[in-house]
Amino acid sequence: MTADKAKALDVLAEGFADQLTSLTRGVLGADTPRFHALNMGSRIRVSPITDSEVEQRIPVRIGGEERLSLGVRYFCCWDGSSTYMATDQADLHLFYAGVPDPLLRYEYVRNSKEPPGAHLQIHAHRDEMAYLLRLAERGRPKHGLKRDRMPRLAEMHLPVGGHRMRPALEDVLLFMHREFAIDTEPGWKAVVDEHLRNWRLMQLRTAVRDAPDTAAQVLRGLGYTVVEPQVPAARHASDESKLFWP
Repeated sequence: MTADKAKALDVLAEGFADQLTSLTRGVLGADTPRFHALNMGSRIRVSPITDSEVEQRIPVRIGGEERLSLGVRYFCCWDGSSTYMATDQADLHLFYAGVPDPLLRYEYVRNSKEPPGAHLQIHAHRDEMAYLLRLAERGRPKHGLKRDRMPRLAEMHLPVGGHRMRPALEDVLLFMHREFAIDTEPGWKAVVDEHLRNWRLMQLRTAVRDAPDTAAQVLRGLGYTVVEPQVPAARHASDESKLFWP
């Protein structure tokens, strides 16, 4: 990566950090820790960190008491064409106050197909699920589970829409408000709606770049005039397009 490219990525990541700060403070309060972008060489970590570069969890209150916390961390990089900033890895972990193990883990790994790049892991237990995992020992669980130990539901990677349609931090905030009635700031819903709209439109633009012929067909069906490029851009094979990855 050239010095100019590295500097440009820094600027984009800092802007992303500001967006996340605006979102979380607009929903959870002005005392929510600020997100910062920390250059780590080939990629940039974006998370709430202290001046000494220690990651912080975001406190979440219910009835004025801190009952939950969010661990939020993104690693940003250039996409394959070095044109757009991409998410290389994302971790959104929901904790109950004072308990080290998370309740839920929404995670994303950019180059992963198996397990799914975008997945949810639930830290809970059901005897029936453990039994099913043991029945499947001849498949993937055999390689992912430790020998002579009861499997846990948290070891399952539940798919959540693939690389392009995956949930965002906004979805997790909406989930917590709906299910746990967390404390929120006045006007919080408008903040979430704006950020979620921007996120979905950005993912839509990325999906269109993955499947431009399909996008053109839909636009023509809506009455738009779409002209084929004189020199079509190089395209990935369909099995290399993240739109079609699990």
